[in-house]
Amino acid sequence: MKSYLEIVKKVLKEGVVKKTRQGTDAYTIAGAMFEHDIQGGFPLLTTKKVPLRLVASELEFFLKGITNKNWLRDRNNHIWDEWCSPDVVAYAHDAETKQRMMEEAELGPIYGFQWRHFGADYEHHGADYQGKGIDQLAHVIQTLKTNPYDRRMIVSAWNPLALHRMALPPCHYGFQVTVLDGRLNLMWNQRSVDTALGLPFNIASYGLLLHLLAKETGLQEGKLIGFLGDVHVYKNHVDGLREQLLREPKSLPNLKTEPFTSIFDWEHTQSVIENYDPHPSIKFEIAV
Repeated sequence: MKSYLEIVKKVLKEGVVKKTRQGTDAYTIAGAMFEHDIQGGFPLLTTKKVPLRLVASELEFFLKGITNKNWLRDRNNHIWDEWCSPDVVAYAHDAETKQRMMEEAELGPIYGFQWRHFGADYEHHGADYQGKGIDQLAHVIQTLKTNPYDRRMIVSAWNPLALHRMALPPCHYGFQVTVLDGRLNLMWNQRSVDTALGLPFNIASYGLLLHLLAKETGLQEGKLIGFLGDVHVYKNHVDGLREQLLREPKSLPNLKTEPFTSIFDWEHTQSVIENYDPHPSIKFEIAV
């Protein structure tokens, strides 16, 4: 995707070196925008392999409002392994704390809880929140079906009252949908952007969410747009990104979801990629 690669080039060319809480310096720019028309193919990066299985299972995790990371582990998804709620283990970098964080399943009121139960009092991952708080996702879907040209269809994961209890304050903190000429467009906002490791996942995840919302409402798929804030490349990611820039992008794949009854019943295994022929994977170390 040209839009992604242009962001990479911009950060590497214009980025200012900035200290980070993880201890690894990062080249950083203030503000960027990603834009892709889904009619051109599903936005799964081709200059390196991005595993849709991990993207899709995390999205299902969010859509269901789950906050127990063992749900992901049971599906062989380990992208939340290193984090846990500071209610249980206070964040730190020493080896003992990292091990305790790894072993703890509680993530606190992260993304999915805010999407499905915003404003509810959070207890723990095993509590029953049925009917509690505001189901922002359900409200947006109902509005899409009854008043698709509304300009207030927004879902926010940023809850200042609960940030201190979350395993990680939301990096992608909100999204909005808008309908133009029968096409559903999705715009997400992101405060912190790990360009090498996180952004390809974020693009694919919101692309998949757009796809599911369009299927739920009978609308055509439109544009995916990301408004990106602190956009950075960690110093130990530079070589891998430079390698990607040398690779020729390939045709984007297609996404199919079958069978499909409802976004609320959807499981990640129902969505499959066709005609995906990416360049080999590139290993990037995650910053915790």
